[in-house]
Amino acid sequence: MSKIFSIFFRPIRLRFLSLAALCILPGLLITLAGCSRFHPLKKEMVYLAARQMFLHDRVAAVSNIVAEVKNGQPLEVLEHGRRFLKVKTEKNEIGWIEEHAVIDEKVYDGFTQLVDQHKDSTVAATATLRNDLYMHLMPGKETTHFYLIAGNTRVQLLERASVKKALAPGFAPLAHLAEPAKPTSATAPGAVAPEPPPPPAMEDWWLARDPQGHVGWLYGNQLDVDVPDEIGEYAEGMRYVGAYVLTKVDDPGANTANHQVPEYVTALAPDKSGLPFDFDQIRVFTWSKNHHRYETAFRLHPIQGFLPVKLFTAQTPRGPVPAFSFELSSGPDMITDPATGVTRPASPRTISYEMIDTEVKRIGPDMAPITIIHDKNQQEKKNKAQAKHGKKGRN
Repeated sequence: MSKIFSIFFRPIRLRFLSLAALCILPGLLITLAGCSRFHPLKKEMVYLAARQMFLHDRVAAVSNIVAEVKNGQPLEVLEHGRRFLKVKTEKNEIGWIEEHAVIDEKVYDGFTQLVDQHKDSTVAATATLRNDLYMHLMPGKETTHFYLIAGNTRVQLLERASVKKALAPGFAPLAHLAEPAKPTSATAPGAVAPEPPPPPAMEDWWLARDPQGHVGWLYGNQLDVDVPDEIGEYAEGMRYVGAYVLTKVDDPGANTANHQVPEYVTALAPDKSGLPFDFDQIRVFTWSKNHHRYETAFRLHPIQGFLPVKLFTAQTPRGPVPAFSFELSSGPDMITDPATGVTRPASPRTISYEMIDTEVKRIGPDMAPITIIHDKNQQEKKNKAQAKHGKKGRN
């Protein structure tokens, strides 16, 4: 009896299941459609790193130009080819472009991270570009570049790095072309120890922020630090690293707006790349009301100084006065970031000064003596000159 009952009702049960499936299926499809609408597939994006390029309708020796794209422009990738990408612009223009002319989202995110990491960084100085210049993700001419900054653009400098200069393609250092030195016995009479190889050529790069807020590394040889013309002539063969307005004085005889004349604290360095410090001289220029010109009120040289030079106001019995501070190395040990080449002192000291009228006076918790550091070659020349002068005096 039970067997007959199950046979009789089986078709009815299957019919109910089929009806239930038909009822559920549309809802399931709607749900899936809704999921795709709220969670669309992520588009693959690239960004033009060249100055400008043309999109072509096909990859062939003869093709038609579809559109022109410019540096920094986002492009949606539609298809990958051999060394070419089929892309779509924001205006729905579709064409092919060379793959080497764009950067991918990973590199783009790297530049975005630089902006986030340095949004609160102190501006060390401002500079002007001599020519059009690409921003790089890392220091070095062979590293990935993206944004193209126009010449004469003023940028903010955040920190300096030194890296080995890249050799031109096909160029071999002279040391590699010379015959290898024959081994000599250290105990042989008259044996001369071989000279150590010269240090590698270095180049300076600056982490900079442009007026649009982009952050990246710029080749230092194409930057001119902004320095007022009235003190620029006092460089004396050195290179200005920064010039900062300490205060302003009122001089009725000065040919300036409202007779207000700025007084400056400046940082200078030898005019060469690859130095293990940012500057080796601090110099304060004050304005002489009697002679209507700038005069040196303070000079500290030579030192191993590091940016930024910070300005602040010091409280004195006479009231608030302008003041400044900077970092020095307390020893020979330096820490160099292997990724960027940025060098900082292992044990930094913060040195501070205040200026009352034209007198610059040291203040702050660190009042220990400042080590005066001489360049080895310069010191040897100085010693030889002194010895020669002394010999002439004896004669």
